[in-house]
Order: sequence, then C-alpha cells, then structure tokens
Amino acid sequence: MRVVKTFFYRVYQVFVAFPVTILMTIWTATVVGIGCTIGNGHYWGYYPGRWWARVIARVFLLPVKVEGREHLTENQSYVFVANHQGAFDIFLIYGFLGRNFKWMMKYQLKKIPFVGYACAKSHQIFVDRRGTAKVRATYKAARHILETGNCSVVVFPEGARSFTGHMGAFKKGAFALADELQLPVVPMTINGSFNVMPRTRDWHFINWHPLTLTIHQPIPPVSQGADNVQSTLQQSYDVIMSALTPEYQGFIENPDQ
Repeated sequence: MRVVKTFFYRVYQVFVAFPVTILMTIWTATVVGIGCTIGNGHYWGYYPGRWWARVIARVFLLPVKVEGREHLTENQSYVFVANHQGAFDIFLIYGFLGRNFKWMMKYQLKKIPFVGYACAKSHQIFVDRRGTAKVRATYKAARHILETGNCSVVVFPEGARSFTGHMGAFKKGAFALADELQLPVVPMTINGSFNVMPRTRDWHFINWHPLTLTIHQPIPPVSQGADNVQSTLQQSYDVIMSALTPEYQGFIENPDQ
C-alpha cells in the first residue's frame, strides 16, 4: 500500500506540484521585482514571498504545524535563529512564521534563476565571506534593516544545510549582531524538513512528511559583549536541540560549515 501511495504522490508531483512551483516562482519573482521598484519595498519584499512559500507547501500536500507564536511581541524586531535541516526550511519559515523579516543567506543563492533576482530586488541580506570588507558590508546591511523599521532577520547559524538531519556547530555572527543592537534572539526548531527532502537528494522527488516550526521564548540581552554573545549562542543551541525529534538529537559535525 505504501508503494502505491508513493507512486501516485510522485505522479501528482510531476503533473501538478512541480509545474505549480515553477509558475509560482516565476510569478513571485516578477511581482517582487516590479513591486519593489515602484512601490513599498517593505511590503513587496515580504508578502509575495510569503504567499509563494505557503502555496508551495500546500501544493505538495505537506501538513504544517506552528507552535509558539504567542511568545512574540507585536512591533518588536528580533534576530530569529533556526536549525537548517533542508530546503523546505525556507518554505516553512517564509510561509508560516508570520513576521516581516529579511533573510541572511549565502551570496551564492543570487545565482538561482528567478529566486536570486527576487532576493536581490527585495534587499535580502547576502552573506559574503570573501574578504573583511564584504563581511562588514553584510552586517552593515543587517544593522540598517533592524534599526530602520518594524522588521526582523532570520539566520541559519549553522551556515549550511545538514547532511544528516542533526545539528552542526553555530557560528557567532547572528548573535554578535543581536548583541550589538541589544535585540532579543528567538530560537526556532524545525522538524520534518530533512525527511521531506534531505540535502543528499536535491532535485529528486519530495517525500511526504509533516513539517513543524517551534518558536521558542525570546532570549533578551542581559549584558553586552563577548560573554553575552557566547551565552546567547549556547542557550539558543540548547533550546533548539531540545525540541528536535529523538532521531536527530545530538551533534554531528557538518563538513560544509
């Protein structure tokens, strides 16, 4: 029976889900590009992407559960940090977090057709580590966004998707940014994305599996400086790890970090 269900789900992906995803991506990139050029970039840089992510999650028939939105305060900027299980982390957070934010993402993503264009036009923050000046420019852009509007940033502090579903080490950048601006850090745990499409199976069929986004209590700054950065990083790591499903508990080094 499971083999039959898998077969029909794959047929559905070929004839429905994949074509809708392609069309939605082209449409969203076009709308974001036009909207950010002639209108309010704060609006057009977020809402079309949110609709795009929600449609794609729904068209693949993936159940989505979000826990912990009540922990967030209206009109408060946050630095959101999450584990990075797979490509569907993007759709889960963008579509269902429910907060206007900018992504901090690898500069290489600029090369993805349509998606890279839309990200550039909507002023997502490309993290470029190819030199000190480029790193400074990255964090200058993030500071500007957080200081000049009701907007947050979302960061995957592992810096790369997991090969195993387990968490690797966290980099300090997001926590240093929160420390500098004295903003709360909000840890988020993603479950299910690795099961849907693990990194080792990019460009393959999607596996049906529920997705869960757990939004934990914000961690406010208690001081400023290196101790606060390290403390916030460790607290975030521990609380994200604590909500992972048992099969993905525990640290496994990611060679791509």
